[in-house]
Amino acid sequence: MRWQRPVTDWLPITKKEVEAHGWEELDVILISGDAYVDHPAFGAAVIGRIIESEGLRVAIVPQPNWQDDLRDFKKMGKPKLFFGVTSGCMDTMVNHYTAAKRRRSTDAYTPGNVSGFRPDYAVTTYTKILKKIYPDVPVLIGGIEASLRRVTHYDYWKDELFPNILEMSGADMLVYGMGEMPLRAILQMAKEGIPFHQMTHIPQTAFQIDRRDELPNPDLWKTITLSSHEKCLRDKKAFAANFKHVEQESNKIKADRIIQAVGDHMLIVNPPYPPMSEKEIDGSFDLPYTRMPHPKYDKRGPIPAYEMIKFSINMHRGCFGGCSFCTISAHQGKFISSRSEESIMKEVDQVTSMPDFKGYISDLGGPSANMYKLKGKDESICERCVSPSCIHPVVCSNLDADHTAMTELYRQVDAHPKVKKAFVGSGIRYDLLVPEYNKQDNGSIDEYVEQVVTRHISGRLKVAPEHTSDDTLKVMRKPSFKHFHTFKDKYEHFNEKHGMNQPLIPYFISSHPGCKEEDMANLAAETKDMGFKLEQVQDFTPTPMTVATIIYYTGLHPYTLRPVFTAKTPKEKKNQHLFFFWYKKENRQRIKDKLVNMGRRDLLKKLLTEEKPSRQRSFKEDTRPSRANPRSKRKKRRR
Repeated sequence: MRWQRPVTDWLPITKKEVEAHGWEELDVILISGDAYVDHPAFGAAVIGRIIESEGLRVAIVPQPNWQDDLRDFKKMGKPKLFFGVTSGCMDTMVNHYTAAKRRRSTDAYTPGNVSGFRPDYAVTTYTKILKKIYPDVPVLIGGIEASLRRVTHYDYWKDELFPNILEMSGADMLVYGMGEMPLRAILQMAKEGIPFHQMTHIPQTAFQIDRRDELPNPDLWKTITLSSHEKCLRDKKAFAANFKHVEQESNKIKADRIIQAVGDHMLIVNPPYPPMSEKEIDGSFDLPYTRMPHPKYDKRGPIPAYEMIKFSINMHRGCFGGCSFCTISAHQGKFISSRSEESIMKEVDQVTSMPDFKGYISDLGGPSANMYKLKGKDESICERCVSPSCIHPVVCSNLDADHTAMTELYRQVDAHPKVKKAFVGSGIRYDLLVPEYNKQDNGSIDEYVEQVVTRHISGRLKVAPEHTSDDTLKVMRKPSFKHFHTFKDKYEHFNEKHGMNQPLIPYFISSHPGCKEEDMANLAAETKDMGFKLEQVQDFTPTPMTVATIIYYTGLHPYTLRPVFTAKTPKEKKNQHLFFFWYKKENRQRIKDKLVNMGRRDLLKKLLTEEKPSRQRSFKEDTRPSRANPRSKRKKRRR
């Protein structure tokens, strides 16, 4: 059921709709790899609404055809200011391919879940087309694909190092991370007639200059020089060493500028804006979204990514976990920007007023559900911090880990007259809920866990210990598995106390850097002993700008430059993945042979002896795309 609303409530996506808005020309045209969903979880909608809020005329061209006569790129004409280009809510290659590099047959950001509506490397493809048709019009790129490819990076799907995406695409400027603040600065200058090549002082942007030119704004920031792209091609150690600087400067409140030579150009990456204030992030979420897909898609089928989040509430941005396989901090930063209770409850009112709302909010959360309003006790200490994680290898003594604000907000949502139940569907950081690990707890943990167990679980709770091997977990920047045991005991205690039976579902990764076959055998045996029959599992997928991807490509840890074992060949990866499925008859002999060969006969009886069916909890394998979009609530996993 859909509200009967005029099409002008959406941003225009056709020439006819532009005319319906009363516009003869456009200031900005956005090209997006996703279908247009006018919702704050979809980046193109947010960017479009910000441009609109600045008094400019903006249209979106969603999923243009790049294989015909390119009429979709021409139908809106030439914008007065610039084109904006994004691949959509995911890196195109993560969207298109599995960890085994098999082409996916679906696309959750397309009506009807149909694949084939965007090209590989969409940002580069779209930008090259625009530059060929309109060589004199600036192109601004942004979103997850552009953001995570802003310096020399390893591309898993081509198995080679790529230069920065500005060099590859020919775009004029890049906005990285969550783009509201730099975009507003760009728009203000563009309205004043200032060309892109003079916008050199805007934080959280990247651009290129001629390698022989002087660096602009020499007194504005300190500058860190990375090894050139050409040196990275020759020397994997130099490429690995670059990443430490990139990650640290992405996660500092007061960061330095980064430069990197590539060919005849010099890439300049200005440091990010400080974390958004409550007022600033509220302003982004409070824009006049319809919260629905454009009506043009009504007959093409539902958009799965939208169906998943349409009754959800995103309470904050950022994640201070710093997991080595996760792209969230590289895109959103490690510092938490939280919305006000007023803004959140306003969105609850909007959601509960939707005609097909049945009383159930699917998610109250964020990148990590239980980080809302968590921050440093003394923010001056945070300003000097260079650590990529606030909770690894230990929880920072300066972190205020009080969960009271979350518990009270959950109760406030619960009390809404139209809400029957509000679930927490985002991933919960269980390590923050274990006092033995999180020694900064002030007594709020048990109250939070009890509130979640009794009111906010939709049948089962998903958490991500990721592995059981301490050595592998260290590379992952995750806590020891013993803390998962402690959390499991706490979780089951509250379930038993309230007469509830809500399974705990753990997620695990195989083939992660640092993991060997013996580690997988131990994982299988230990989780079987805990009563789990694992199927919520995933093979490690290298994605741009993560520690784990650097290790995968170079064999070196970027912070120590010491070797780290990594399963790389299809056979090695398959052998590790095999141990998840010890209970399948067709795997038993292969697993037995492997255990004998590695001298682990002690695991034969433990792993291959049949258990009573009642002890096992069976969960389906996670076959969804990796967590490569910090803005969308599809991201239940961090890849």
